[in-house]
Amino acid sequence: MSDNERQDRQEDAAQGADATEGTQEDTTAETAAASDAAIPELVIISGMSGAGRSTAAKCLEDLGWFVVDNLPPALIPTMVELGARSQGNVARIAVVVDVRGRRFFDNLRESLADLESKNVTRRIVFLESSDEVLVRRFESVRRPHPLQGDGRIVDGIDAERELLRELRGDADLVIDTSSLNVHELRAKMDAQFAGEEEPELRATVMSFGFKYGLPVDADLVVDMRFLPNPHWVPELRPYTGLNEEVAAYVFNQPGAKEFLDRYAELLQLIATGYRREGKRYVTIAVGCTGGKHRSVATSEKLAARLASQGVETVVVHRDMGRE
Repeated sequence: MSDNERQDRQEDAAQGADATEGTQEDTTAETAAASDAAIPELVIISGMSGAGRSTAAKCLEDLGWFVVDNLPPALIPTMVELGARSQGNVARIAVVVDVRGRRFFDNLRESLADLESKNVTRRIVFLESSDEVLVRRFESVRRPHPLQGDGRIVDGIDAERELLRELRGDADLVIDTSSLNVHELRAKMDAQFAGEEEPELRATVMSFGFKYGLPVDADLVVDMRFLPNPHWVPELRPYTGLNEEVAAYVFNQPGAKEFLDRYAELLQLIATGYRREGKRYVTIAVGCTGGKHRSVATSEKLAARLASQGVETVVVHRDMGRE
């Protein structure tokens, strides 16, 4: 071998080593970049068929979320990983999980545990509705329930409630859509997710009438029937708890102001625990007989107290005007 050939081979070997070293450096850089990638925020939308999952998902999509409908739960961690590799293009992911994917539903808890181990911020939104409303919605569109098989619609609803019972208990936000139209549901979703910065805790204070039933999405229930009912005061009967005279009547009763003070203090303790446990949403249901006077007045006062404590609060009067 001539000296020129030997020199050429040495130069080729050196170039090959440089190329290999460059590839290794590139791979190391890619690995480091992947580990530093921002983990997307994740919302899992689930709940009863016919309760408004599609509307909730569409609302998040309009707010700029990347929405995937009916994704098998086992693929949720993979979707989050793909979002992390998008260089910030997919910062918020919403996944709709329902009984159409019931063959994969058993994998959901395993996927949630996997996400928790990777420190993924995830929230579960559960859409709920009464049996009567769900039956009416399915009948109006003339579609069978996904789980009814050869049975009735109510059989499918019962089976679905049992299947989703544990997930409902784990939900961060439960929305009862029984008395909500599409626009009202969208407004609720906007109130929870439209803000650029998530507050530490958000509260919905809901007045209701016990004669119309307990709100199914309530985390805490307050019973104001221990106070005299303004309904039996003729000059106050036509008005609601939003009226100053009605509110004054309610809070001039023995124990009313003391109750409000004590309960507001209790809510401070509860709110601290919720924040510590990572719970971001709470629904406080305040009830009286008809949901018109005492519960409405108390809800307004209680919401003002929570707002003064730094809790973002929305007031809903569920049954006011039903009489």
